[in-house]
Amino acid sequence: MLSATAKETIRATLPAVGAAIDDITTLFYRKMFAAHPELERDLFNRGNQQQGGQQKALAGAIAAFAALQLEPDQARVDLILSRIANKHASLGIEPAQYQIVHKYLFEAIVEVLGDAVTAEVAAAWDEVYWLMAETLIAMEAGLYRSAGVAVGDVWRKVRVRERRHESADTVSFVLTSVDAAPLPSFSPGQYLSVGVHLEDGARQIRQYSLSSAPSNADWRITVKRVDAKILPDGSHAPAGEVSNFLYHNVFEGDVLDVTTPFGDLVLQDDDAPLLLVSAGIGCTPMMGMLSHLADTADSRPISVLHADRSHSSHAHRAELAELVDRLPFAIMHRWYENLGARSPEDRLREGRADLGEITIAADTRAYLCGPLPFMLGMREALLEKGVAAQNIHYEVFGPDSWAAAPA
Repeated sequence: MLSATAKETIRATLPAVGAAIDDITTLFYRKMFAAHPELERDLFNRGNQQQGGQQKALAGAIAAFAALQLEPDQARVDLILSRIANKHASLGIEPAQYQIVHKYLFEAIVEVLGDAVTAEVAAAWDEVYWLMAETLIAMEAGLYRSAGVAVGDVWRKVRVRERRHESADTVSFVLTSVDAAPLPSFSPGQYLSVGVHLEDGARQIRQYSLSSAPSNADWRITVKRVDAKILPDGSHAPAGEVSNFLYHNVFEGDVLDVTTPFGDLVLQDDDAPLLLVSAGIGCTPMMGMLSHLADTADSRPISVLHADRSHSSHAHRAELAELVDRLPFAIMHRWYENLGARSPEDRLREGRADLGEITIAADTRAYLCGPLPFMLGMREALLEKGVAAQNIHYEVFGPDSWAAAPA
C-alpha cells in the first residue's frame, strides 16, 4: 500500500504522467536496449517492439496500477499482475532484472518530464514502481515454487516426436522428453515458451498455448505461419520471426528449448456452464480445454464458438468437431468469412461471429481467445447478455492491452 504522502503526489501528477507515459515507455526501451542490447536480442519480442505493442502495454500497466492505488480495486490489480507474472515466469525473469528496468524507466521519466520531476514526485513514483515490482517478484516466486523449479530456472529441452499440418499455414508439434523422464503437467489453457536461435544470432522467445489435454508423456503446441502484411492503417506488420522459423525449419527428431508451462487462463473447478469462444489460431487453448473435458467425460452444458476465414484456414477443424461430439451436452457454432462453394447450414454461418441468436445462461463461465478487437466485441456482447464480467476470461497472443484498459 502506498504511503499517504505518495498517494497524494500520485493523485496530483497522474494526469501529467499518464499523458506522457507513451513517450516515457518508448524512450525507456530505447535507453535500456542501447545499454543492454542482449535484452532486445535474446529476451524481448523484437516484432512487438517494432510495432509499438509492448510499449503501449507497459504504459497501460503502469498507469493502471498507479490509478488503482488511488481507487483500490483488488480484482483488477490481481488481473493485471497475474497476467504479467505468468508471462515473466514463462520467460524466466529474475528479481535482479527489475533493477535494470527501474534505472532506465526513471531516466526516461526525468528526461521526458524535466523539471516537473521534483524530489517529492520522484520518490512517489519510485514507491509506485517498487510496490508493483515487489508484488510481481513475490507472485513470480510463487509460480516458480509451484512449478517445482528454482527462480528463473524454467528452460528444458524436448524432442519433436510428430509434426502435422493442421491447415495450410498451421502445423502442430508433439513434444516429448529427451531422456524419457516425465514432463511437468499443466492446466488446460496454459502455454509454454519456445526459444530459437535465428540466423542473425538472436535468441527470440514466443509463447504457444498447449493444444492437447494435460499429460506427463507429451505436450502439443500449434504454430501458425505469419506473413508480413500492410495493415488497414497503412502500418507494416512484420513476419513472425519465431513462428515462421518453426514452421519452415523444425521437423521430427529435432530438439527445441522450451519452458515449464505457465498461464492464468485455466478452467475453473466448478460445474458452471462453459462457453469457449475463439477466432483463428485462438482455437489452441480451447483445444487443450476441450481435450481435457472430453477425456474426463464432463457433463455440464458447453457451447463452442469459433470464427475463421474459411474451412481451409481453420486449424484443428476436424478434431474440434470430434471433441464436441464426445461431450454429451456440448454444441458448436462456427462462422467463416468465406464459405466458398458450401452453403450455410445449422450452426455454420457465413460472415463474422455474432452472439445475437445464441442462448447463453447468465451463470456461464466464458473463455475467449483470438485477435483483441474480436475478444473485446465478444466481451461486450456477453455483458449485454447478462454474463458477469468476472466470469469472462481471456488469453492474448502478444502484449496485453486489455487488462490495463479502463474497466
